[in-house]
Amino acid sequence: MSWNPALDPHCPTGDAVDAIETVIVPRARDLGGFEVRRALPAPKRQMVGPFIFFDQMGPVEFVTGKGIDVRPHPHIGLATVTYLYKGKIHHRDSLGTDQWIEPGAVNWMVAGHGITHSERTDEEVRAKPHSLFGIQTWVAMPKDREDDPAAFEHAPKDTLPLMEGEGKEVRLILGDAYGERAPVQTASEMFYADAVLEAGASIPMPDNHEDRGVYVLEGSVTVAGDMFGAGQMMVFRPGDRVSLKAGEQGARLMLLGGATLEGPRYIWWNFVASSKERIEHAKEAWRAEDWKEGRFHLPPGDDAEFIPLPEK
Repeated sequence: MSWNPALDPHCPTGDAVDAIETVIVPRARDLGGFEVRRALPAPKRQMVGPFIFFDQMGPVEFVTGKGIDVRPHPHIGLATVTYLYKGKIHHRDSLGTDQWIEPGAVNWMVAGHGITHSERTDEEVRAKPHSLFGIQTWVAMPKDREDDPAAFEHAPKDTLPLMEGEGKEVRLILGDAYGERAPVQTASEMFYADAVLEAGASIPMPDNHEDRGVYVLEGSVTVAGDMFGAGQMMVFRPGDRVSLKAGEQGARLMLLGGATLEGPRYIWWNFVASSKERIEHAKEAWRAEDWKEGRFHLPPGDDAEFIPLPEK
């Protein structure tokens, strides 16, 4: 049986159930030059399906000469996807991947037993003012896939299913929803979609997934008579039929969810694991700085520096 924080034998049923199980207001964090809004993990919700980390980056305008410089750092026990609306980021990892992250495309990085990567703004982009706006998510791996070899998969924008009609446009980023399936291979059942709604347009949440949530990126939506604006995440109770209606300015949404995992996860720095022991082993491996024979390697082409292991 899967673990779901929303399923509790003492929860009310029938008419006593609200359509929305949890509302999350992201916490703002300054990353030195631009702000992110973190919706997951939250005090009342560690995950939505397998999604354990959800950050809104920007929108931010960089002046000439400025950008992001996320030095090489490690991950275990998760997969990442950075989905951009504006801007571009240069991704390099210890597999030798050298790939731009661009609006609408998917770069799916599976950490598994361990991977190291960096994210940069190159000099060509810094040569003039530029924008950055997107969502970065982590997906926790099932227990039997935590030690999978690291992997990377790129899916261009034009390979992702696009559903249009009745005042809405939905691009499926990961998993399956609305009868379509995204091309990237995931370790567990999930869905992740970018939905743009015109004013007054409605969209049902996928009903073939156990755990479901939505993040309002722009505009507003009404759910069961209540309105929710930009910067809010709503998580719905399993099994409920839920429809979202865009407000007068329309809405842009990120729909997410899927099958829940076998239990909660431990999170420390960039590591996600089903046990504290796995976290400790990863900490020791990164602290050792054995880039040739050790568990972690630095990305080719970006191996002159790295982020040291935090003290706490």
